[in-house]
Amino acid sequence: MLHLTFTQRRGSDRGRSNAKISKTQILAAVNTWLSIGLLLSVTACANSPNSKALEESFAADPRLQETPLPVPVPPPATAVDNSTTVKLPADFPTEIPLYPNAQLLAVDRPDGSSEKNVRLRWETKDPVNSIQNFYATEFARRNWEITSTPATESQGSLVAKRDNLRVSVSLSPTQKVGSPTEFGIEYGNNNEEVAASPQPNNSASSPSPSPLPNAPNSGETSATPSPSAKAETAEENSQIPQQLQEYAADLAQLGVLKVRSKPGADLEAASTLPEPNKAITRREYARWLVAANNQIFASRQAKQIRLATESSEPAFSDVTKTDPDFPAIQGLAEAGLIPSSLSGQTKDVKFRPDAPLTRETMIFWKIPLDTRQILPAANIEAVKDKWGFQDASKIDSQASRAILADFNNGDLANIRRVFGFTTLFQPKKSVTRAEAAASLWYFGVQGEGLSARDAQEAKSQTN
Repeated sequence: MLHLTFTQRRGSDRGRSNAKISKTQILAAVNTWLSIGLLLSVTACANSPNSKALEESFAADPRLQETPLPVPVPPPATAVDNSTTVKLPADFPTEIPLYPNAQLLAVDRPDGSSEKNVRLRWETKDPVNSIQNFYATEFARRNWEITSTPATESQGSLVAKRDNLRVSVSLSPTQKVGSPTEFGIEYGNNNEEVAASPQPNNSASSPSPSPLPNAPNSGETSATPSPSAKAETAEENSQIPQQLQEYAADLAQLGVLKVRSKPGADLEAASTLPEPNKAITRREYARWLVAANNQIFASRQAKQIRLATESSEPAFSDVTKTDPDFPAIQGLAEAGLIPSSLSGQTKDVKFRPDAPLTRETMIFWKIPLDTRQILPAANIEAVKDKWGFQDASKIDSQASRAILADFNNGDLANIRRVFGFTTLFQPKKSVTRAEAAASLWYFGVQGEGLSARDAQEAKSQTN
């Protein structure tokens, strides 16, 4: 029985296996016949009349192969007409410095004659004070004589001359924040009168300050001035801002404000300040500083500055013993009133006598003669806190000590007397002759000082 049972099981298992094989084979056969049928149908289609139409329905359009559809092309951009770009005149003098970040807008040459004054109009994204500082520095560096500076802050004309060439750079602040700054350059023969260039369109011109009354001229009548007198008046531009007239008049009467009409000429003293809006040079201010101090303290020898002698070893390589201003400049250096190799405050061996005097330098030289003591320690934050200057960070660290000390002098502070109320010190801006005279009007601190008027009254009492 056991053998029979085992045989029956093996037979049933084989039957199930054969059943599985039969189903698999059936599915494979069906797939094979379907493939053969599909192949036969395709072959039949290929040989049928409709096969070509079927093929063409899936083929690419031959018209697209021969002539492609046009691709949309954007309209061409408007070409820049370089022929209309404004260019410098062919005879533009190379001696005139060009502001590096400016674009030339227009050239105006009356009658097309090179002998007439030529006007150029420029545009830049830089602020107007950058333009003024650039030209003041470049004119001085290239040995131009600056005869006039803007009467108001960054507005007016900066006039310079060199040999037979005269240039006027007209400046005007912009009205809108972020808008370009326009300025003008006018140049012509130095023998011809170059009028102040008209103000650019982005600002209205400001009224000119009232001129200082001229001293009476003996032998002169009220007749119409001669053409030469008119030209001389226009060239000197002797107009002193009203707030500074009193200071300049008092110092002129003391005979302090002596100038040279040209390099190498003798010093001349006038009854009124000549060319008051002209930028004062470092040598001129050094000369006036010594002369004003010694005149105001004429009766107090202990406060006078000793002039250097020829036996002194020059403190600066560019101010030799033969320089006419050597006694004053060397005297200030030997007294330790200006930085030099003698004081160890600077490693610069040059004085740069003909460079324009800056505001921070003027205060740095003048304050020691007011306080008569060592300048206090200072930092930018202290100066900003006291004076409220928005541009305090631009002030030299050494000059900031003098500027901070000047604040403690109240209403007698040089900055208040010279520049009035201001929240911008502009430390690198050039100082005019009128501003320099105002700084020298008073020496000392509150309660212990003398003015040019005090010295004049004392002088008149002794005569």
